[in-house]
Amino acid sequence: MLIQTIVVGMFFTNCYVVACDRTKEAIIVDPGFTSDLEAERVFGFIDENELKLRLIVNTHGHPDHTCGNGTVKDRYHVPILVHEYDAHMLGESGRKTAAYFGFENSSPDADTLLHDEDWVKFGDLALRVMHTPGHSRGSISLLGENECFTGDTLFEGSIGRTDFPESSEQDMVFSLKKLMRLPDNLVIYPGHGPRTTIADEKRNNPFLRL
Repeated sequence: MLIQTIVVGMFFTNCYVVACDRTKEAIIVDPGFTSDLEAERVFGFIDENELKLRLIVNTHGHPDHTCGNGTVKDRYHVPILVHEYDAHMLGESGRKTAAYFGFENSSPDADTLLHDEDWVKFGDLALRVMHTPGHSRGSISLLGENECFTGDTLFEGSIGRTDFPESSEQDMVFSLKKLMRLPDNLVIYPGHGPRTTIADEKRNNPFLRL
């Protein structure tokens, strides 16, 4: 698996390009870029490596993770995937959400709605959808064999905020317990900040110790 991290947007969102080494089929996770320059950085990596982009996947519906969806879709003509509970943050109804967070751009409607235990497949790879609400009702994590893309649920030494509309502290506790049952050596690719592991977070994350 090829994973490229490109930090984009005013909230320094981790946009991930994830590709199958053999087939070159790829997905983009959380294209939260807000400028043409950032978009071209992402597109340049895709094109220079001759990747075949198949899907746009959002870990949740907040605009710092979705505001580049339309630009990617226009360029590569690929569908947008988001959990069903966050679908209203995209499309026409999502403009208010984008404005709430201070964004001028918003995402087109989702093409496919995801659910817990769905699979995101590309090339020889498949990522399992884990519904991990708390930061938002429709937050998901994408679980591979050795890696997990956790969006804004789990960060290095921290967790996602639960003071937004549709956030829930109770749901966050449930989701963190779910993630902590994963193998210790699993590499975490969060929505913001550096990557980490389940073992490191068990040892060092004060929110998990509490």
